[in-house]
Amino acid sequence: MINTNNLQLLPIERIHIEAFLRDKSDLAEILHVSIPNSWPNFPEAFSIPADESHDTEQPPTDWQGYFFIFPKDSVLVGNGGFKSEPDDAGTIEIGYEIASEHWNRGFATEVVQAMIAYAFAHKDVRAVIAHTLAEVNASNTVLKKAGMKFIAEVDDQEEGKIWRWQINRNEYHPS
Repeated sequence: MINTNNLQLLPIERIHIEAFLRDKSDLAEILHVSIPNSWPNFPEAFSIPADESHDTEQPPTDWQGYFFIFPKDSVLVGNGGFKSEPDDAGTIEIGYEIASEHWNRGFATEVVQAMIAYAFAHKDVRAVIAHTLAEVNASNTVLKKAGMKFIAEVDDQEEGKIWRWQINRNEYHPS
């Protein structure tokens, strides 16, 4: 678990995914939280690969997905995490979503800062990247607040044009 000033980033486990796939209320019961109606925007993040055995429990990894829990209100505010392990160059990608009911409360910035700090706590990580739609939006502001810089516009097979954001280890200054 990763803790921030206001949030707990709880690792997503297979039991959570199975509960979500049954019904959001099952997941809420397991997590002991309420779940916003607008969450998730990206339900595809909660799937079990067809080739994965039903009874296979994956070993924990440093690079996984998390639920973002606001314990003060016992509510899930979003989810995200690391898309995979760092590549050979030491670059790792983060992604996140915050339920619309919890926008403009600083949760996204807090989560991104925590994931960047967590990544750079691993000496093999040299850079953290993120992608947004190729437009000015709230995610751009969040990434800038966390110290990331616009790097390039790139083509994505699914999304079309997207913007790549990055912070390098030598640019990172923990708060």
